[in-house]
Amino acid sequence: MTASHRDVYARLIVTGSGPDGESVFISDAPTTDRLVGEGYTRNQLWQGLEVPTPVDAPNGPGDASVIPPPPKGYGYDITAFAPDSHWNYEAGYAKLLADSGVEPDAADAPGMHTTDTIDIVTVISGEIHVLVESGETLMRQGDTIVLRGVKHAWRNRSDSPCVVSAVHISARR
Repeated sequence: MTASHRDVYARLIVTGSGPDGESVFISDAPTTDRLVGEGYTRNQLWQGLEVPTPVDAPNGPGDASVIPPPPKGYGYDITAFAPDSHWNYEAGYAKLLADSGVEPDAADAPGMHTTDTIDIVTVISGEIHVLVESGETLMRQGDTIVLRGVKHAWRNRSDSPCVVSAVHISARR
């Protein structure tokens, strides 16, 4: 298990077509688009500006510090959440969200936020609690949740980082 959420790096391998039309590897390297925050580390891997996306479209502008994807687009990231006990969750989460392009409502519980997205999130390692306004559930390795534009928060009540993969799809209400 990774000792710190800051140690989580994601490798991005991109394929394409060579000059003769044969499939080839275009690139293979750790992503350089990372946001290392007090409460989580976000590795932005891929972003599409529109759907359907041309198969040869380049990676979108990407910005790991911005959670919502482009309008009519999508983003894919690997995020590692620090244990709540390793940072000041109560005071720091609203700032972390605001720095990531999400404006939480000050009247809500810490960490609660809403985005105009459908998020498909799978736990890769560790465990994390997902909170919604009416309750919460514990997610463990292999579990997937689909958040459909609802108010939610993440709480890592364990002693180890929790790593998740997430697809964020722009949505309308």
